[in-house]
Amino acid sequence: MSMTGLTGSRVRERRLAAGIGQANLARAAGISASYLNLIEHNRRRIGDAVLAKLATVLGVDPRLLSDGAEAGQAQDLRAAAGMAAGLKPELERIDEFLGRFPGWADLLAGQYRRIGHLERMVAALNDRISHDPHLSQALHEVLSAVSSVRSTAAILAETEDIEPEWRARFHSNLHADSERLAVGAEALVAYLDGSEHEADSGAVAPQEELEDWLAKRGWHFEELEVGGAGAKALEPEISALASGAARALARDWVAQAALDAKSLPLVAFEAALDASGTGDPLQLAQAFGTDVLSVFRRLAFRKNAREGLVLCDGSGALMVRKPVEGFALPRHGAACALWPLYSALTRPSQPISALAEMPGLAMQRYHLRAYCAVQYPFGFAGPELRGAAMLIAPVPTVGGGVGGAALAVGSTCRICPRGRCFARREPSIMAEIA
Repeated sequence: MSMTGLTGSRVRERRLAAGIGQANLARAAGISASYLNLIEHNRRRIGDAVLAKLATVLGVDPRLLSDGAEAGQAQDLRAAAGMAAGLKPELERIDEFLGRFPGWADLLAGQYRRIGHLERMVAALNDRISHDPHLSQALHEVLSAVSSVRSTAAILAETEDIEPEWRARFHSNLHADSERLAVGAEALVAYLDGSEHEADSGAVAPQEELEDWLAKRGWHFEELEVGGAGAKALEPEISALASGAARALARDWVAQAALDAKSLPLVAFEAALDASGTGDPLQLAQAFGTDVLSVFRRLAFRKNAREGLVLCDGSGALMVRKPVEGFALPRHGAACALWPLYSALTRPSQPISALAEMPGLAMQRYHLRAYCAVQYPFGFAGPELRGAAMLIAPVPTVGGGVGGAALAVGSTCRICPRGRCFARREPSIMAEIA
């Protein structure tokens, strides 16, 4: 059992929290009070047997005394210290703080994680409000009805000699506009509340409806694998989607996933992935005689895959977005211009790899790999169609395997807090960071 120099401090804090006297704990553990006193002041190492006895008396797991519950807290507290604007906390004494004040350490680490969660929620909600075409349309309808009601009411209130025929017309218009305002307001409230009628009212974009369905399926279709029931088994779920456009997108997606499953059989693919060590998409594509984007999709849409993926067409519009924790993806509009995804669009058939860092409290790093494929569906005489994908893999804090300086990227300019970004298109509404 691994023990640190603060094991004794943890014993003392647990003893005081339990209201047990030093002599009583020593007697119950079968050791002398003087020896326990030396242990609690970290002047004697503790054997496994003694530690087990102390843990039993204190009613805790021995690992809480040896390693502490602060293994994850230390990383959070160090990250929180890095965000301090004024006097910097004493990082060299963080282990002592964790050992002596586990309650305060847990509180601070929890607050840090909560702030990060709220920050991501604010960014996502702002992005939704700012770039949602359905919300914009609903607000426009409400404002239009309000303006019409106000104009008609002003005419009726300020004009004394209106002929009965015209007064009746104005009343009729006022009634119609009031009805339109009520309907628009109800639709807006239902959309913001995320009610059960949201899908039926057309408030969700077909792309989002498709992504919601894929997320509920875990971004994986077991039915399409070898020995599965096949694409027909998914038809009832597809037919249950609210909009025809979403159903069409889902059928196209399932057809593509079936082709990927056929060209990259899951068992053989995962075996090759384990054997490669690096999981290089180009090498995997060459080994199976398929294209790189198929490998990207297969990597991201395996069962319990940790990688995220974004797909875009030649215009740069994001068509499918599989999220990954901490890497914010915009709902609408253009994403960060510094993403390797857009560099790949300008350099077809050329692999692009980068270590990137998203803004935020944790400053999580990601390994981004992007690739652009070109098609000529009508031959030499036809247009060129480009499609690109970017694979997003979180980099572990320790032993990530991808070194060097990280590329500072964001989600989209409006909600990106990086204050000194040379690629910024518009001011950010978020607090700036260096």
